[in-house]
Amino acid sequence: MAIITNAFPTYTAKGNREDLSDVIYNIDPTDTPFVTAIGRRNVSNVTFDWQTENLPAVSTTAELEGFELSRSAGTATVRATNVCQIQKRDATVTGSQQSMNSAGRNSEMAHQMALASKALKRDMEKSLMANQASNSGNTTTARLTRALESWLATNSSRGVGGANGTTSTAATDGTQRALDETLLKANLQTCFINGAEPTVLMVGPVNKMKVSAFTGRSTSQQIVSPSTILQSATIYASDFGDLKVVPNRWQRERTAFLLDPSYAAVGYFRNFQRTPIAKIGDAETEMIVVEYGLEMRNEAAHGVIADLTTT
Repeated sequence: MAIITNAFPTYTAKGNREDLSDVIYNIDPTDTPFVTAIGRRNVSNVTFDWQTENLPAVSTTAELEGFELSRSAGTATVRATNVCQIQKRDATVTGSQQSMNSAGRNSEMAHQMALASKALKRDMEKSLMANQASNSGNTTTARLTRALESWLATNSSRGVGGANGTTSTAATDGTQRALDETLLKANLQTCFINGAEPTVLMVGPVNKMKVSAFTGRSTSQQIVSPSTILQSATIYASDFGDLKVVPNRWQRERTAFLLDPSYAAVGYFRNFQRTPIAKIGDAETEMIVVEYGLEMRNEAAHGVIADLTTT
């Protein structure tokens, strides 16, 4: 059917105002499960230290009646150390754009800095969980903090050829194997024997689905709505305590962590700082910088199941 003769359509009109929403839609994830779970403290040097200690070995030795004391040696603490690394995000906005009446934000620079701050927090999460050794740095090499995966050694389960990391070397990847309940139970038992009591199982998205498919769920009974399909497992009740199962999209998929969040923290030498950069021409630049390191308060409090398949 044809339109009415000489009707004036929107296609011909030149003066119609645009309709642009004042809401900006962004679905990029900003969660940081590891940094959110662990502690934080301020440090006063780019190299920072803390102490750990162990009780003397268990003894079943009985003493004679009227025994003469044989003095025991004292137990010394162990000093651990790490370094802070620097990370930054920045944005540059022209003077013209800063003066525009932009939809969804009052200031383009403020908007760009808000995005930069969220991005920097994600950068920290990924860096802190990485398989990254410490590097003290120099004038041509950036400092690197020793990250979570390279710390864990006491309660580690690795594939064939895999090896624990050291202060100066990252962990060596081994032959991959599928995550199953047998691997998890074995590592939990090792943790318990060595005094660890992890409360969080942190895994990548693929292995989160594998945990939800553990056979222990086949005999469980849940009261749910007839229209609800309950497939996810959020708590793993083990012989050695309950584990909260937390998916983390920023960690390596091939590694599962058994964590006690009270025994790890982020040490901030410089907390998030927003700094204007000297203006050149008709544009403004601002930077957000953070300087931080991982304080692994006692690596034996955690466990790691490494070299997992990622599909």
